[in-house]
Order: sequence, then structure tokens, then C-alpha cells
Amino acid sequence: MPEGAEAEQAIRSLARKGFNLIITTSFGYMDPTATVAEEFPDITFIHVSGYKTNNKNFGNLFGAMEDMKYLAGMVAGSRAKTDKSTKLGYIATFPIPEELRLGNAFALGMAKTCPECTLDVRWINTWHDPVLEKEAAASLFDGGADVVFTGADTPAPADVAQAKGKWGITYDWVGSCKVERCLTTIYWDWGKIYAPIAKAVMDKTYKPGSQYFDADSGALGLFGFMEGQQPTKGMQDLPAADMQMVKDTLTKMLAGQINRFDVFAGEIKDNKGKVVVPAGQKMSQNDLDQFPPGAPGLECKYCMYWWNQNVTAELPKTQ
Repeated sequence: MPEGAEAEQAIRSLARKGFNLIITTSFGYMDPTATVAEEFPDITFIHVSGYKTNNKNFGNLFGAMEDMKYLAGMVAGSRAKTDKSTKLGYIATFPIPEELRLGNAFALGMAKTCPECTLDVRWINTWHDPVLEKEAAASLFDGGADVVFTGADTPAPADVAQAKGKWGITYDWVGSCKVERCLTTIYWDWGKIYAPIAKAVMDKTYKPGSQYFDADSGALGLFGFMEGQQPTKGMQDLPAADMQMVKDTLTKMLAGQINRFDVFAGEIKDNKGKVVVPAGQKMSQNDLDQFPPGAPGLECKYCMYWWNQNVTAELPKTQ
């Protein structure tokens, strides 16, 4: 469903049909959901990936996929280092804080295993377009990238990597990592979050607000490292120390000992040499969610409008 007026019509149509719980799952659905929620105060609306709530019948919900992107960056950096390459690539969707946040998390993880590696970016302005994703992946690979990961929703980078003898990292769905040249995928298990919310709505105990879950929820995954999974072929010859770093960090994340704020702990410098998060400081939720200066009442101090120092791309225009 396209974001904007069509989405608002679809949300209103669901409300008129009498559904008790309506979940909208794209960043651009935030304002349409807020509008319709005011018209139907007896229905619970949840918007995934935004930051607005009325704390009555409209809440926001998201998870710290930056945790898994950070770990995937470690794996990708290790792969590039092993292949004697220093270039990686990112297929980014829309110029919103979420995509900068996830790209920066990947870049921060990459620096842990390959300090000399750099990350280039291609913007495609869509969540799902296999043709555009393949074109962007090919562009990054042809530009020298050894590993390409994506913020979009098809296996395109792995498919192109398969053809070019490189490595791709897919996103969103555990089943998207099928070809031999898929290094890993970062994925959601939404059932672990949706089911208790639905139960609470049925029990009339759910209180809409702002819910942002971390890896210890069990709803985030890194393929090849979760219980019952085996390392992919692309991981099998990586340095043991790098793989152990990923495993140890993941274990701490799953235990709640490392969270999204630790991923974005200072000192962090941007690719212009400016310190964006000082040593000893961490980004807040408002910082992770928003471009400066932040929404009224949700102002951010550090804000998510910068590229980490190992990213070679320019910042996207926000308007």
C-alpha cells in the first residue's frame, strides 16, 4: 500500500469494518494512522517504526534492529578482510532516520573487524523493488564492494553476489538467505511481539504508548548464529577471533547486557571528522529516531543525521 492518502483510506476502511487492533508497518503510515486513530477512539492502532503516540488508542512500536546490523557489520568486515578487500556497500531505501541508524550500526560493527574498511551507499527510495535493488547491488559490486547489504525486502544483493562471486546480506526474513553467496540475513520474528499485544488488547489491558524492544526480546535474529542454526559457507573460513567476537556480543545482547544505546556509545566521529557522540556519552531514543532538531516535545541532542567516519557517501537530502 503506497504511503500517504491511499494508506489513510485503507486504514480508515479497516477501522470501519470494526477491527479491534490495526497495525501499520511502514514509516510513512505514521501520520495517516494518527489521523484515523483520532476518529476511532475505541480501536487500538499501532504504528511500527515511527515515534508518535497519543498514549490513548494510538501507539508506536519498533525494535532495535541496529543490534543485528551491528553484528552483521562485524561479519561483513571480517569477510572483506579475509578476501583482502576494503570496500563494502549498502542499499538504502528512504532518507529517514531508520536507514541512517541501521547503516551506521553496520558501519560501527564493520570497524570492529576491519578498521580499514569503507562503506559506500546507494539510495533506491523504495522498500521493495527487485529490479532497483539488483541494479544498486550491481553498481556497488562493480565499484569494488566485496559485501553488499540492504535495507530493502528482497534477496537481490545475495542473488547478484551469486552471479558475481561476491557476498550479499539480505534483510527482514530468515528465508531470504538461500543462495551460497548469502553471507547472512538480519531478520524479525514479529510473532513474539504481536501475540502478547493482541492478547492484551483482547483482555483490555493494553496501554498504547512507545514500545521499542531490544535483542533480549527474542524477536531479532542474525542468520547462522541463532539457536539451531549453522554458520553459512561464507562464515566458515573467517578468523576464529572475529566469529567469537560476534558470538560473545550476541550472547550479551540476548541476555540484555548490551543494548542499542551501547551500540551507539561514544566516541563516534562522522565522516567529516566531527565528534557526533562524545566519549562516555550515548544516544537517547529520540536521537536514534529523528533528524535534528526532533519533533516538538521529542527534541534530540545528537540526532541521527550523520554518517559514521568509515562511510564514503554524502548525507541524503531530507526534503
